[in-house]
Amino acid sequence: MKVLTELAPFTYHVLILMVVLIIKSLVSHFIAHEPLRFFQFYCLQLGNKVNNSKNGTQHQTIAGLLALLVTLVPIVIILWLFADFIAVDYLWQGLLLYLALGSLNLGQVNIGIAQALVAKKNYLAKQTLKPLLLRETDQLSSVGLSKAAIEMHLLRSLQQIYVVSFLFIIVGPLAALSYRLMLEMHYCWNTKLGRYKHFGFYSQLFIQLIQWLPSRLMALLILLSTVGQGSLLFWRLTRGHLFKLNNNFFIAVHAFSLTVRLGGVAMYQGEKLRKAAFNDLGKQPEPRDIINASRKVNFTIYSSLFLLVLSALCWQLVTSS
Repeated sequence: MKVLTELAPFTYHVLILMVVLIIKSLVSHFIAHEPLRFFQFYCLQLGNKVNNSKNGTQHQTIAGLLALLVTLVPIVIILWLFADFIAVDYLWQGLLLYLALGSLNLGQVNIGIAQALVAKKNYLAKQTLKPLLLRETDQLSSVGLSKAAIEMHLLRSLQQIYVVSFLFIIVGPLAALSYRLMLEMHYCWNTKLGRYKHFGFYSQLFIQLIQWLPSRLMALLILLSTVGQGSLLFWRLTRGHLFKLNNNFFIAVHAFSLTVRLGGVAMYQGEKLRKAAFNDLGKQPEPRDIINASRKVNFTIYSSLFLLVLSALCWQLVTSS
């Protein structure tokens, strides 16, 4: 389309992002689907085949790096070469972005979990939450389920929507999809699972490096939403985690903004893992906090999109003039 070709590259990518987000949101609302399901299956089978817990630590770590490269590099090269044969560029970019984005229906899922907990239907809440978590849900109480639901929505929104959109705008659709494929490898080979403690080292490291900046931007927007409610205090209490590669800063900011406790002990395949806890003086999460957390996540995403669209419009006016 002639109109699209006349747009500045930044405005062009913002427009594609907005259209794909709308389409993805509508599809996710009516149909629960996961386009990368077969890739997840492949990663699980590859991990089972290549990873041998009897080998030494260094051997497992190198095997994990090679598995990542052997999987990702050919896919990236094929997609990069195939792009030259695509006549309609925006459709190709939109398709890659659609595949890279995660579900946009997690807010509705969490509302269903909160309603189930209020109705004392803990089993229903556990079954709804189980496919979305790595940790075990069978022994979780109402408090544990509330905490897990909040953290799940927060982290998946960051990793599968915010970071993907950030990479699409800054680098391009192929980078966004490459990151998402690497993220799926990280999910399948998560170092919290004993057998992948060393095998999944590099997939975790690369994901942490890529999402460091976007996660800080999203966390700062959450802090801005608490202006007048102790935002400076929250900053002083959480800034010690700012330069760490993990998600501690991101989760800590969210915990203080909600005034609830997050993090702590979790069970993974029968093993208890003690993770960092945040806002120990806050109250334990309740079902209504799940709703409040979803609103904060939505505020962060919508405000980011608003600023992005506003920037794109201003940039288009500047370049046109």
